[in-house]
Amino acid sequence: MFVKVTLARYSEDGRIEIDNNTAERSIRPLVLGRRNYLFAGSDGGGQSAAVIYSLIGTARLNDIEPYAYLRTVFERIADHPINRIDELLPWRLMKPAEQAQQEAA
Repeated sequence: MFVKVTLARYSEDGRIEIDNNTAERSIRPLVLGRRNYLFAGSDGGGQSAAVIYSLIGTARLNDIEPYAYLRTVFERIADHPINRIDELLPWRLMKPAEQAQQEAA
């Protein structure tokens, strides 16, 4: 009964997609990451991976290209004071205009 109602609904409303590829694509990085987390090697390795994944995800959410952001952080972090480490977070370090200049270089 459930399948019959669902297909009837799909045929009546053209906005409803017949597949769930959009949802599957959105969770794909999580599923792949879950498999990779098994091979972190140690608790410390897993925590380091979590930090990197978080930085990359945060950069993407702020419309910053992750490679350009991480490159900038690695260039600056050696001389940066530890008590001002929050200045290296994506939303404070790079604005979209600065990112375009960084990519052009």
